[in-house]
Amino acid sequence: MATFTFDHVHLRSPDPEATAAFYEKMFGAEIIRTEQGGKPRLDMNLCGQMFFIAPVAQDSEVGAPPASPYQGLDHVGLTVDGIDSVVADLKIKGADFTMEPTTIRPGVRIAFLSGPEGVAIEIVDRNAQ
Repeated sequence: MATFTFDHVHLRSPDPEATAAFYEKMFGAEIIRTEQGGKPRLDMNLCGQMFFIAPVAQDSEVGAPPASPYQGLDHVGLTVDGIDSVVADLKIKGADFTMEPTTIRPGVRIAFLSGPEGVAIEIVDRNAQ
């Protein structure tokens, strides 16, 4: 069997700059600006993973984002230590939480916030006290 490795996640946004700025502000994502075919290209490195952010023109036929939860790829998960203080810091930065920190089993606490274009982002603390 072939060996697979993770390559990227592809996001579509009507405002790639604002989308990238959100991930940079909230999670320290590294923004990477290049050109492709003579047009600006915007990517980001989020926690060691590449995310490509493609622009969506106002008159395009790209569908609206679905409301979570839904079938298929549902959310992005990021791990942290000290979830309660991390959530407090993200709220100061303007994060909109859809689920406050919750213990789902001993030692594991999670929270969800809403990102640009309705992307659900889960924060997971697997060492919660």
